[in-house]
Amino acid sequence: MFSRLLTSNTYSELLRSVNKMIMRTGTKALDSDPHRAWWKEASVYQIYPSSFKDSNGDGLGDIPGIIEKLDYMKCLGIDVVWLSPVYKSPQVDMGYDISDYYNIDPRYGTVKDIETLINGLHCRGMKLVMDLVVNHTSDQHDWFVESKASKNSPKRDWYIWRPAKYDAGGARRPPNNWSSIFGGSAWRWDEHTQEYYLHLFCPEQPDLNWENPAVRAAVYDAMSFWLNKGVDGFRMDVINLISKVPSLPDAPVTLPGEPWQPGTQYYANGPRMHEFLHEMRKEVLDKYDTMTVGEMPWIKEPEEVLKAIGRDREELDMVFQFDIVDMDLGASGKFTKHDWDLKELKGIVNTWQTFMQEHDGWNALFLENHDQPRSVSRFVTDKPELRGYAAKMLATFYALQRGTLYLYQGQELGMSNLPKEWGITEYKDVETLNHWNQVLEERGGNEGNMDDVMEMIQFRARDNSRTPIQWDDSANAGFTTGNPWMRVNDDYKSWNAAQQISDKNSVYNYWRSVLELRKGYKKLFIYGHFKMLTLDNQMVFAYQRTFGGVRAVIVSNFSAEAISWSTEDEGLDLKTAERIMGNYDDSQINDGVLLLRPLECAVFIF
Repeated sequence: MFSRLLTSNTYSELLRSVNKMIMRTGTKALDSDPHRAWWKEASVYQIYPSSFKDSNGDGLGDIPGIIEKLDYMKCLGIDVVWLSPVYKSPQVDMGYDISDYYNIDPRYGTVKDIETLINGLHCRGMKLVMDLVVNHTSDQHDWFVESKASKNSPKRDWYIWRPAKYDAGGARRPPNNWSSIFGGSAWRWDEHTQEYYLHLFCPEQPDLNWENPAVRAAVYDAMSFWLNKGVDGFRMDVINLISKVPSLPDAPVTLPGEPWQPGTQYYANGPRMHEFLHEMRKEVLDKYDTMTVGEMPWIKEPEEVLKAIGRDREELDMVFQFDIVDMDLGASGKFTKHDWDLKELKGIVNTWQTFMQEHDGWNALFLENHDQPRSVSRFVTDKPELRGYAAKMLATFYALQRGTLYLYQGQELGMSNLPKEWGITEYKDVETLNHWNQVLEERGGNEGNMDDVMEMIQFRARDNSRTPIQWDDSANAGFTTGNPWMRVNDDYKSWNAAQQISDKNSVYNYWRSVLELRKGYKKLFIYGHFKMLTLDNQMVFAYQRTFGGVRAVIVSNFSAEAISWSTEDEGLDLKTAERIMGNYDDSQINDGVLLLRPLECAVFIF
């Protein structure tokens, strides 16, 4: 049995044996496969810099703090670090409002620090992917300062400006009825030049005008600057918003009674998006050996995603699809809830896995990032007695699917959402606070009537993933010697990296095992064929991976109750299988029936 992965001689012998089995089948060697790529085989670790590690005691994580932890990530089994924005910024939206693409914000360090980080990663055989935020800039960027200086400014057309409209009573109105993603109108009036500018996010984040070739050239120059320093690629923030329908028409009314309406059909996946991405590939990316992953919200159809990542399209390598992290959203958006079931989750996974497999596309696998709550709290349970099982089960469930794996900082420790006892004053995120203040105003300023709002914020807020990393059980969880910019989760004494590294049964060491398994069975778990099992079973989530005559079956119980699965219904004979991984010490099998204890998972090789 493979329940002690990292020190098991049995596992090493089994790994060699299975790889020999694969080679004996006569299957074409991967080394000669033209579709093989380093970024397909990578395990990517996202760092949210403000919350990772503070090196100087100012309470904010920084680049030198990241450098301190490179061996931690290498030991975990990470191949690529994705660094969320560290560019110079007023920090209205935690660095996603960039005021200078060529410089590092002093809060985080210097360009020299980034160069040291790149060298440290490369010396360890690891790579660096930086965030590329080019749908919008900060309103303090020199480009925008010049753009709003005058209607005759050479950079006026670098952003999207429009004159006002006036209603029948002569009142000034924005150019259209689009809502900002963070609430309110998507337009801000500029008194100086007497026009509105478009901001799909905060008013301090004006949208760039990608129709202007000079804008695109400036973006490509900034990309080349970092690639020339050794950066290995980019995660591209809301990259499918760069092309808008030129006429900027009013959105249809889908929220009756609201003055501002979602206009995504006019600014997401716009008419020139593919043209711009193809140009970016030719002008910049093809000159380097890069990895690219796009954030593309509001794109649900696999056929549309394939247009951006198909091997013959020459645009992006992969995109994040949001069906799993959107499946529990309610009809009225993020701060409402939909009760999903296992069959719904199976349908999502099966759709994306089989479609990309059949059409030579590639998936980006993730459950957490800086915009999502913690997965144990969201999809299963963070009750102390089950939390470790839950974190390990989720790791097994998604990490062995076909695609590039993304792991968010702290996920390897089973970190959870903010405690329910914390009030709104502990929350920092602009999106959350805007929502709270808007509802509070609608309810007449009565905070005693906000329990339902607080419940959804506790469940969904982006702050849930932004608490400082829990390194040890010392003050502030070892994150900082100063006053942390955001309060450390109260459970850090029991859930921290130092404790888990020394515990062979910890979530951290389980994640190490998962990443080792992906590397050890590269042909099987990276490039192997995917097939969903138990499609109609509401209790068991199971799928198989096959390559060269070798088959693995991955099975998970998402419930906190014990359930049974008759494996013979899928033509599986577990007597011929070797259990190589699981979050319990063994598997309980009787006459072809597999008993799955609460949140149990297991991996079998046939």
